Amino acid sequence: MRKLLNTLYVTTEDAYLSLDGENIVVNIDDNRRSFPLHMLESIVCFSYKGASPALMGKCASKEIQLSFFTPYGKYLASSWSDTNGNVLLRREQYRLADQEKKALAIAKAFICGKIYNTKYFLKKFLRDYESRINVERMDLAVEIISKDLLQVSTAKSIAELRGIEGDAAREYFNVFNDLILQNKRDFHFYGRSRRPPVDAVNALLSFAYSLLANDYTAALHSVGLDPYVGFLHKDRAGRCSLALDLMEELRSVYADRFVLTLINNRIFHINDFIEQENGAVLLKDKARKQFLSEWQNKKRVAIVHPFLEEKITWGLVPYTQALLLARFVRGDIDNYPPFFWK
Repeated sequence: MRKLLNTLYVTTEDAYLSLDGENIVVNIDDNRRSFPLHMLESIVCFSYKGASPALMGKCASKEIQLSFFTPYGKYLASSWSDTNGNVLLRREQYRLADQEKKALAIAKAFICGKIYNTKYFLKKFLRDYESRINVERMDLAVEIISKDLLQVSTAKSIAELRGIEGDAAREYFNVFNDLILQNKRDFHFYGRSRRPPVDAVNALLSFAYSLLANDYTAALHSVGLDPYVGFLHKDRAGRCSLALDLMEELRSVYADRFVLTLINNRIFHINDFIEQENGAVLLKDKARKQFLSEWQNKKRVAIVHPFLEEKITWGLVPYTQALLLARFVRGDIDNYPPFFWK
């Protein structure tokens, strides 16, 4: 099993990244800090200044993903080596993606994992906090989501499958505000808003989803699959469709659960956010660093993988699922096993 190494997060927006031998150097004005590349799995940069070509080439040769975001968390681009994996695996991936019947079967696995995990997450929350939430409303949402889960196997097209997923997502987000137990005045969820996030809860969710998509992109590349060619999400220039496909399974039980922990444990407060002129609500610099620190800690938490029945960390789940998908595409296993949280 692959070892979970460190991710270096560069959050200072005027930092410039360069190479010094076998080290990455973070240059901020006249200050320089060096980090050995052999200790890193990936580098996530929130700076506008970017990185030197020498560093990008070195990262590619060492299979270290170098990803660029805006200072406020919008994903921009990534660089990596194109030599990882083999062309036969990717050609088979493209063939499957072009055949709707086969693509539908794979997409059903992703959505089955997503809806199952959503249902399980709500039921677990209901058991743990029954006295603090609206039980009747939560039970109704779980009932509807359970029916959606049963409909996944009978979907006749990708469009129908998306409709089922959309219905389950609406029911889930209709009760999401009930999952916020602390700071209700400052952290109230009125509904999902993406581009841009218009409140503090959506700002946290969007940032978590961006990081999770980046982790899946790196994982897919590491096993030789093309992150841009998916089975559920349509091809779109610059969009890592397969990464978005796979991360559906972890949205509720990893990203959403993580955000709720930050809110309910009072790690974040309303003064950690800034509202821009266009109405977008974003994390302030100090809060963003805290978010990334907590995210890295979460990735080190150990779990037992439900399919492999091996102890791994949360941070390795994207890699494990990408590896299982690659094995399915190669024909080593008969079906892709979704991640069912227990």
